[in-house]
Amino acid sequence: MSDYLAYRAKIGVPTPSTNTVVQPEYDTMRPPGVTNHIGRMHIPDIPTVDNDSFDESIRLIDAGLDGAVDRLMTCHPDYLVLGISALSVWGGTLQSVEDLKKRMKDRAGRDIGVSTAVDGVREALKLHGVKKKISIMEPYFPSIEPRMEGVMNELGYEIVKYQHMRGRSPATYTHLTDQDMIEAIKSIDVPESECLVQFGAALPMSRIADEAERWLNKPVISINVVTYWHGLRALGINDQFRGFTQLFSRF
Repeated sequence: MSDYLAYRAKIGVPTPSTNTVVQPEYDTMRPPGVTNHIGRMHIPDIPTVDNDSFDESIRLIDAGLDGAVDRLMTCHPDYLVLGISALSVWGGTLQSVEDLKKRMKDRAGRDIGVSTAVDGVREALKLHGVKKKISIMEPYFPSIEPRMEGVMNELGYEIVKYQHMRGRSPATYTHLTDQDMIEAIKSIDVPESECLVQFGAALPMSRIADEAERWLNKPVISINVVTYWHGLRALGINDQFRGFTQLFSRF
């Protein structure tokens, strides 16, 4: 017998304890018969003022991943969606992405499917027909660049423009306005960029990305949208609806 509310799927979502965006954004995209279940990766809300302190925040998040998976598996999820994008690129290679997914599967104790931000972005860029050049905005510091470039270059893409929003601490990545995010996405809209990609699962960009596709007349990939979309499609859940970019309305 299936779960009463999750008669289509239960999705387990490891995300940092400081993140206040993944849970509500994923829930706004949740189709009927699907339930989302959050496993928190404990991290103190440390100040991030430079590359070193930002890197330390990622190290702490990584240290909390195994425990979050342990807690999630007690509700017997059908699938795992990693609710942090920086960790997915942190190893800097496509092999490191696969290693991260294998680590989560091994910790889960069974062959469960896993979606990361990289999986979603790879598939979305292909569906959008992006040939080479992309731009990226995120709430991070410049130390993310070699990691991003390592992964994206292996996928065949060149990053032509960054916007590092340099959040003051993991919990304050969300302390911004619509206008802050609009200005950030516009700042990476250079003519040569075929697609604008927003990393940072703590940036509440899902609905602004949908609007921005119409202002800017090019694909805008919001990381919470693309990661959750990838998980649903991997589960065979193909519901289409408006409000969360072309990924959900077209693909």
